[in-house]
Amino acid sequence: MLSLILLLEPYLYKIHAMADGSRSSLVTGTRQNALLRWLMPSVADLIFVALLGTLLLTPLSVKLLGDAGTGWHIRTGQLILATHAIPRVDPFSSQVHKPWVAWEWLSDVIVGWLDSRVGLNGAVWLTAGVIATVFAVTFRMLLRRGTDLALALLLTMLAMAASTIHFLARPHVLSWLFAIVWFWILSSYELRHFGDSNRRIWLLPVSMILWVNVHGGFLLGFVLLAIFWLGSLWTWLHLREERIEDSLEKIAAAKRVRLLTWITLLSAVASLVNPYGWRLHEHIYGYLTNRFFMDHIDEFQSPNFHGGAQRCFLVLLLISIAALVANGRKLRASEVMLVLFSVYAGLYASRNIPVSSILLALIIGPLISSPGLWRFTEKMRAVDTELRGHFGPIAATAATLIIALHGGRAGATQMMDAHFGPQRMPVGAVNFLEQAGVAGTVFSPDYWGGYLIYRLYPQNKVQIDDRHDFYGEPLLEMYLRTMRVEPGWEVFLAGTSCAVLPKKAALAEILLKTPEWKAAYSDDVAVVFRRERPNGTTVTGN
Repeated sequence: MLSLILLLEPYLYKIHAMADGSRSSLVTGTRQNALLRWLMPSVADLIFVALLGTLLLTPLSVKLLGDAGTGWHIRTGQLILATHAIPRVDPFSSQVHKPWVAWEWLSDVIVGWLDSRVGLNGAVWLTAGVIATVFAVTFRMLLRRGTDLALALLLTMLAMAASTIHFLARPHVLSWLFAIVWFWILSSYELRHFGDSNRRIWLLPVSMILWVNVHGGFLLGFVLLAIFWLGSLWTWLHLREERIEDSLEKIAAAKRVRLLTWITLLSAVASLVNPYGWRLHEHIYGYLTNRFFMDHIDEFQSPNFHGGAQRCFLVLLLISIAALVANGRKLRASEVMLVLFSVYAGLYASRNIPVSSILLALIIGPLISSPGLWRFTEKMRAVDTELRGHFGPIAATAATLIIALHGGRAGATQMMDAHFGPQRMPVGAVNFLEQAGVAGTVFSPDYWGGYLIYRLYPQNKVQIDDRHDFYGEPLLEMYLRTMRVEPGWEVFLAGTSCAVLPKKAALAEILLKTPEWKAAYSDDVAVVFRRERPNGTTVTGN
């Protein structure tokens, strides 16, 4: 299933004839060579298999679970499966009867079902498969767009390294996949790779029905549509008809404007096919335009280029600048706007770096000319683009799924062991809470809330987690004052009798000195505090 994009890829592009003499003997028309084209793995296949194996069968599987939010996504999906209803009111927190927009409900159902069958290995398997597909397809697209094989591999590796900042088992990776497919279809349509057939462009409104229900990144689809629509409009209005070729291109651009207008309208209608209708758009717009959220949530901050992933993005930016200076005039209007959008988005917020990196790589790759020394890799590109069996990715996907279904074991060997890392999550502290049978609401930092939901729901509720759009600005501001131990910090803890805090947190230091709070458990990661009455009895909370 995860290799579906790779399987469909040859049909989404029209295969162009190579110049005479540029084909290897492997891709000529004998029956034996035709069989080899289906059996031999391409470089894209190798990228998929290598990335899938690395993310699943090494300690990187724990890195994919480095965000506690995976926990509440899983529990949400399982709640939907159990009740056969999409939640309208939050079940996980102490916010009584507060409306909740579960805008990633469909991806939650998938990971919830996988967790019920194979545990956390299931969520990691899905995420690793999607990530591997994204970068295998990125490489394949670079080759199809005329990029030299060695350069395509370099750009793919840079985009992949930059994207590791968000290699997490959360629904946003599905938006990466949708974004690259949409770019694929729109750019191919603009370059007329579909020939006289426009049928594939109609896949966009259909896929929007899925995208809008798996992640809020569906808005990126409308950004791509707007960019390609404006690019076609620019060509239509500014192209002179001095040559017959220009006249034909002007006619084609006018046709694209009309068709993309219909596609955009239909995609907008399709985006309303969600449990919340237009209110989903209103909710996401309000969230993304809230200055308090943008200024206080880490992933919305501009990138700090001291990190490795951010530095790889910076390298891509520098390569892009050099390519634009040398060959920028070759870009179409839509590609210029895509470059500007990608640069702005990546510099505006760290969470945008993966999509920005992928788009930059795809646009600048064809601009960079291959030196004569790379003629050999050009021949390899001609061969690689003809390999289409993709048996390696299919076999790897199936094999790892079978391993996950058997508890992560292949025979007697433990191959997969996805779990929340005890160095990052309060594993020992939550074990203590379970064993002690602590009741009531539990307070923890927002970045641990999802893990507490995964481990303690439905026995306990949380005071806060990382669903900032649900809690809202006033409550989040109060929470930040509490964590910083600013005046009034006690108010936020009034409704809880138990707190799980990082050992070195300022709030933990204060609670150690506060008579009504007693440390009940401590390890190198977290401290569990329980509130006591003056007579020494423990407060159970609500």
